[in-house]
Amino acid sequence: MRSPSEVGAEAVPLVRPLPADTFCPQSRRRFVLIAAILASALGFIDGSILAIATPAIRVDLGASFAETQWISNAYALTLSALILVGGAAGDRFGLRHAFVAGIALFIAASLACAVAPNPPMLIVFRAIQGIGAAIMVPGSLAIIAKAYPKKERGRAIGIWAAASALTTALGPVLGGVVLSAFDDGIWRVIFAVNLPLGLVSIYLLLAKVPADAPTEKRSLDLGGAALATLAFGALAYGLTSMSAEGEEQMSGPSIAAGAVLLIVFIVFERRQREPMIDLSLFRVGAFAGANVATFFLYFALSANLFYLPMLLIAGWGLSAAEVGFIFLPLSVLIALLSGPVGQWSDRIGPRFPIASGSLIVAVAFAGLALLAYAGIHSFWWGVFPLMALMGLGMALVVSPLSTAVMTAVEDKDTGAASGINNAVSRIGGLIAVAAMGSLAAWVYAAALNSGAASGIPGFGEPAPDVDAARLAASDAAFAAVALVTALLCLLSAIVAWTTVSGERLPWPRGSEAPQR
Repeated sequence: MRSPSEVGAEAVPLVRPLPADTFCPQSRRRFVLIAAILASALGFIDGSILAIATPAIRVDLGASFAETQWISNAYALTLSALILVGGAAGDRFGLRHAFVAGIALFIAASLACAVAPNPPMLIVFRAIQGIGAAIMVPGSLAIIAKAYPKKERGRAIGIWAAASALTTALGPVLGGVVLSAFDDGIWRVIFAVNLPLGLVSIYLLLAKVPADAPTEKRSLDLGGAALATLAFGALAYGLTSMSAEGEEQMSGPSIAAGAVLLIVFIVFERRQREPMIDLSLFRVGAFAGANVATFFLYFALSANLFYLPMLLIAGWGLSAAEVGFIFLPLSVLIALLSGPVGQWSDRIGPRFPIASGSLIVAVAFAGLALLAYAGIHSFWWGVFPLMALMGLGMALVVSPLSTAVMTAVEDKDTGAASGINNAVSRIGGLIAVAAMGSLAAWVYAAALNSGAASGIPGFGEPAPDVDAARLAASDAAFAAVALVTALLCLLSAIVAWTTVSGERLPWPRGSEAPQR
């Protein structure tokens, strides 16, 4: 899962030019589709439920706040840094072979997560799980596209997308019920359930689907992947260390090292004959703008979907079963509206849907900030409607953003453009969890210290006891996160409006558009 930020990110899939013929006979294609749906469900269910299970993991393992951030970030780091290499592996070794290898590594790491004895080991296993996901995620859609002929491909991808939306919507709800019904140790089942799903998927691929031939003998940019992992890892560690007790002194050097490594990565990629990221695409203003808007938007989405469940469960005392419903509007509205919004975007151009959707998301996050700041602890009449509003905004953005990214470049570069945009959204989530965690910890400590003497500033009455002071401090911390992310969504809207095309798509209506 996948991480919470990937709820919308998967709508910007990795695609690459495909041959006109297909490696899979018609009688076997359904097995490809079933295997891809099951493999996708691994990450979807795993990631969305993990956000709700975080408070239970903290209690059961005794994890610190910084360790909790890294349980999410370790997965996001390896996935975002290696996903482009994972896609290239399918080209070089064949999609079926790479896909099976990714699934196998993912479920092996999942089982290790399920038996992790302490937070550091869980963090290590989550990083390995991210490596498996980096191979598995691009393979799930690519193998469908390669197995089905062009005239049937749209319907097959539609079925995959619908099933993905269903698992994304129902996973947190069912997971929340399970987490509420048992003690804190039940979080381990979240990872263990990946075993049967993964084994069925591997069986179908190996026993029912023929092997496909590699499409190109391209080299894997492992040097670039290593530099990207080190650069973003150092940045994330530095941002996390700002709030970690005893590690504050490491924050500055880590961020500086990450910045230097990022520059080295850019220089390295520019000199590669087959780079992981084609940096020349960023010379196209519309492409660069769409990716900046993507970063800001998915930064905001990831931060809220990571920290809001923690506030609701650990702060407000809501059950995991209730909190599981906050993911429902996002998944359902994206599933229902992405098609119509995509057609609307084709007619008027992607600029207005992206900008207006980003503004709606900004309003939703500003509303969450206001609720938390005012201490209004209403889930069904406060948080849930705002999450529905956020889902509407994201539904307006997802499909047009994918269109904007791939129409900004030449047809031959659409695969690379889509892959870069996918990675940008995940990097945004990685940095968000680290940076907003430090902000939340700083505001929490400041509010708690102030409230110990004279009440929490901005909350009216003095705090009558320690628990009330902690709740008010938790509200203040999340309000700060939600307000910053609302401003970033506003910035995303401005960037989209000033850089993304406001013209209708260049291909005639009724003809085949570039595949998303």
